[in-house]
Amino acid sequence: MQLRDAPTTSAPKVPSAWALRAWLLRPAGAVPVAVLAVVLLARAAHVALVHPQGGMDNAFVVHAGQVWLHGGAPYADRRFLYLPSAVLFAAGQALLPLSVLRVAAPVVCVGLVAAGWWCAVRLFRVPARSRFAVLGLLGLVLCWAPVGHLVDLGNWTAVAVLALPAALLLADRGRWDAAGVVLGVSVAVKPLLVPVVVLLVLARRRRAAAWMVLLPVALSVTAAAVMPDPGGFFTRTLPFLLRGGDALMRPFDCSWPAVLPRLGVPRVLAGALAVAAAAAGLVCAWRRWRRADAGPARLAETAAMLMLASFLLSRPSYEHYLVVVVPLLLASTVTADPVTRSPWFWAALVPQVPDFTFPCLEAPTRRAFKDVVTLSGLALVLAVRCVRPTPRAGGPERDAPAADVPDPVS
Repeated sequence: MQLRDAPTTSAPKVPSAWALRAWLLRPAGAVPVAVLAVVLLARAAHVALVHPQGGMDNAFVVHAGQVWLHGGAPYADRRFLYLPSAVLFAAGQALLPLSVLRVAAPVVCVGLVAAGWWCAVRLFRVPARSRFAVLGLLGLVLCWAPVGHLVDLGNWTAVAVLALPAALLLADRGRWDAAGVVLGVSVAVKPLLVPVVVLLVLARRRRAAAWMVLLPVALSVTAAAVMPDPGGFFTRTLPFLLRGGDALMRPFDCSWPAVLPRLGVPRVLAGALAVAAAAAGLVCAWRRWRRADAGPARLAETAAMLMLASFLLSRPSYEHYLVVVVPLLLASTVTADPVTRSPWFWAALVPQVPDFTFPCLEAPTRRAFKDVVTLSGLALVLAVRCVRPTPRAGGPERDAPAADVPDPVS
C-alpha cells in the first residue's frame, strides 16, 4: 500500500502590485546610482558648453543684477519679471566670473531638481537610495521634456521645484513655521508659489502664512530702497505681464487666456473660462483639504491642485512650470492609493515625451498647444481625485500584511 502524500500548506500569494512595490523600495545598487550621476552631470555640462550665462532665462536675471550693480534700473528691461527682492539674488550671480557662472548655474539647477525629487520621495516615506527614487529621477530627466527645458533655460523655477516639496516635508513633520520661511524665500526669488499661501490658510497656520508673505515683502522693500526706479515693477513689468508679454513669449504661453484665443475663442470669453477653471480648481483644493485623511497625500494633492489652478489662469505659464507639480505627484506612486493609478494621469504626460510629434504641432511656436493638453489633463485628473469620496477602510487600497510583504520604507 502506497503512503499518501502528506498534506502541505502553501504560503499565501503576494499580489503582484505589492511584489513590485517591495522590489522598487529595495536599495538601488551602485550601477543605477552611477548611471544617474552621469546623466545629471551630462545634462549640466551640455548647458555649460552651449550657454555662456547658464541658460537664456538665467541671462536675463544676471543682466538685471549687472545693471543694478552699475547704478542702473533693473526694470528698464521688461523681461525681468521678478519682485525687487530677486535683484539681490541676481546681483549675487552677476558678481561671479563668467567662467564660473556658466558652470555653476546649470549645476545648481540640476541640483535643485534632484533635491526637490529627494524631498518629494521622503515626504511619502520612500527611502532615498531605493530603486524607485533613483530610477524615478532618471526617468524624469531622460523621458520628460520639461525637466530638460528647465535646465536648458536655467530658469529660476528650479528654486520652486525644491521649495514646494521641502516645505511640504517640513509641514508633514509639524514644522509649519519653517515651511513658511522656505516658501517665503522661494517667493522672494520668484513668486511662482504664491498660491500655496491658500494651503497655509486652510491649515490655519497663521504664523507660517505670515512668514511666507512678510519675508519677500521685507526683502523687496529693502531692495527697492537702494534701487533706481523701483516703481518700474508697477509701471512697466506688471502691465507687460498682463498684456501677455511680447512676441517672443506669447507663442510659448500655455495658459488658457493665451491659448484659447489662438484657437478662435474671443479674448473676453477665454479670460472668463480661465477664471472659472481656476476658481473650480480652488474649490477642488478646498474639498481635498476637508477630506482630512491621514498621510502626506493630503498636503501634496492640495498644493498641487492650487498650483495647477493658478497655471491655468496666470500669464505667462510655461510647460517647465509643471516640474514643480509632477515630481511631487509621481513620488506617491508606491503608496497604497496614488494619483498615478489613473491611466489618464499618464496620458496627460505623453505630449511631453521628448521628440513626441503631432501633425501641425512640430513648430516650436505651436508647442503651447501640446503643453496646454498636459496642463489641462493633469488639472482635470487631480480635480476629480480631490472631489471623490473618502476611500473605504479595508478596501483594495489597504496595506499588504507585514508577514507577506515587508515594508522597507520604515
